Amino acid sequence: MSPALPRLSSARAPLTREVEIVDEHGERGLVSIPAERDLTVYVDRRELVTLMTLGAQPELLVLGYLLNQRLIESAADCESITVDWEVNAAAVKTHSGIDRIEERTAKKVVTTGCGQGSVFGELMAGIEQLALPPTRMRQSQLYALVNAIRLQESTYKSAGSVHGCALFTLGEGDDDTTMQCFVEDVGRHNAIDTIAGWIAMQPPGRLEGGRVFYTTGRLTSEMVIKSAQMGVAIVVSRSGITQMGHEVATKVGLCAIGRATNKRFVCYAGAERLELQPELALR
Repeated sequence: MSPALPRLSSARAPLTREVEIVDEHGERGLVSIPAERDLTVYVDRRELVTLMTLGAQPELLVLGYLLNQRLIESAADCESITVDWEVNAAAVKTHSGIDRIEERTAKKVVTTGCGQGSVFGELMAGIEQLALPPTRMRQSQLYALVNAIRLQESTYKSAGSVHGCALFTLGEGDDDTTMQCFVEDVGRHNAIDTIAGWIAMQPPGRLEGGRVFYTTGRLTSEMVIKSAQMGVAIVVSRSGITQMGHEVATKVGLCAIGRATNKRFVCYAGAERLELQPELALR
């Protein structure tokens, strides 16, 4: 039998709010802007970290954060995750505690990008042991993926100022891609953590086929490592890649594709995972 998954609350909060603005013509009006709220995470009544988040799926964000920080091995390590927006807190109850939690969370690294995330020092350790699946993607599938993102309804389209991330699975057809999960947040690190939490809650066999991760943000070392930890061998970004992101992608054998808009893209690493069809770029 599969181990029991944690009980999750269903806390929700408005994703946008209206504010009064004055434009370049001196005219007043109302526009929507993304919400941003603090969420303090407590693990077995011990304060761990405060995350700045949009608050769309906070329980999955917390679960994915713990997984991506390697503080837990699976969702089954948690008994429950309860979010209460009245006090802006998430209470995580584990079955057996987190081994050496004080030692493992003593060193923090402030990461780049919006939301200014922080990761614990052990995130960078042991990346040589990451083994990625033999995922390959056709150029036609890449174009289908980018088009699916273009058509996706989003907070970004209505209010801007957020990052979007998505998980796709690949089928057998030339343009066979399926968007499994789409998440937006004020920081790309929050969005990828939420997707990691979503993956952890899926039943066995739910995500068959090669996995591809998409982000609107830069491919930093943090994003590459977290993608690899999620069993994703191909990442696609609307933006570019950093030096450390490139080094980590090369080290673990991950295909990193950036500047992906319309029919343009740059493959920075792992080109052997991409089946090129250059004639498609001319159509």
